[in-house]
Amino acid sequence: MVKQLQDTTTLHNGVKMPWFGLGVFKVEEGPEVVNSVKAAIKHGYRSIDTAAIYQNEEGVGQGIREGLKEAGITREELFVTSKVWNADLGYETAIAAYEESLKKLGLDYLDLYLIHWPVKGKYKEAWRALETLYKEGKVKAIGVSNFQIHHLEDVIKDASVKPMVNQVEYHPRLAQKEVQAFCKEQGIQLEAWSPLMQGQLLDNETLQVIANKHGKSVAQVILRWDLQNGIVTIPKSTKEHRIVENSSVFDFELTAEEMTQIDGLNQDHRIGPDPDNFDF
Repeated sequence: MVKQLQDTTTLHNGVKMPWFGLGVFKVEEGPEVVNSVKAAIKHGYRSIDTAAIYQNEEGVGQGIREGLKEAGITREELFVTSKVWNADLGYETAIAAYEESLKKLGLDYLDLYLIHWPVKGKYKEAWRALETLYKEGKVKAIGVSNFQIHHLEDVIKDASVKPMVNQVEYHPRLAQKEVQAFCKEQGIQLEAWSPLMQGQLLDNETLQVIANKHGKSVAQVILRWDLQNGIVTIPKSTKEHRIVENSSVFDFELTAEEMTQIDGLNQDHRIGPDPDNFDF
């Protein structure tokens, strides 16, 4: 069981990835993202997740430098993720995109690099590029994002390196049980983006009752559910008190019955695009 904020899961290549991190989707470049990242590191977060398309990698990099200094820790103690965008899903272009992300972040390497979306006819070429980066020791781990089972099967059948992580939309309304089971069977770590469903679940009655029972917020209950399901989670927040609150989920445990109640909220309902039907 995950006991504290810096606990890690071990990916199938032996790399340790924190169970809990900060996501920065839609966090504005500049002071907003710098301060979010810095606050997270200061308060014990050891994982930061960004992407080229978020257009905030420079601010994330600055937040990392300031946060490391303030927390008195080294770069090696941090786990940093970015993602290659759809326009760059060729072999050469994905490698160039990786170098560009590093430059913007001001880092020598990434801990995890993901293919952001499974663009038909393109993601396998990009996967070859990620394998090259990985084999050359430029990145510690590689993976995918928003991949369904058939996308994963397609990649795995020709891959020399199996994806280590699959980051997907995951929350009580979209529990993705089949994807979760497949990833588990394949040794691929599942990670949740938008775990709080962009705030749409915060007034849910079932979750409210459970939260009251534990003296916790609905957000904390959802994040705890992620962890107890074996899912890495990266809630986003720009407010320091909320960043602290989100991570205060290690001092209580949901019962088996409560876990089942939360599972029961699933409606296969997405707030993001459908990985089988998007046009960007």
